[in-house]
Amino acid sequence: MASSYRPPGGDKPYPPHWEQVAEIRVLRAPATDWDKLSVWGADMRRRGWRLLQVNSDAGQIVAVFGKSRQGHTREVP
Repeated sequence: MASSYRPPGGDKPYPPHWEQVAEIRVLRAPATDWDKLSVWGADMRRRGWRLLQVNSDAGQIVAVFGKSRQGHTREVP
């Protein structure tokens, strides 16, 4: 599930087109908190969010969650 996607010239750890079809939340934490990702993920799933991507970046874990926007039935890639 880990990815090394790094947008050129941007600070968002996901492709820009994701924002067109979903609300996006990015959680960043020190790599030492990797074990807490499962807790965060369970909490976000209860609220209707889906884990889309996990990256590591400069000693941090970066988890990207998404929730489909109203009127969009297509799943976020």
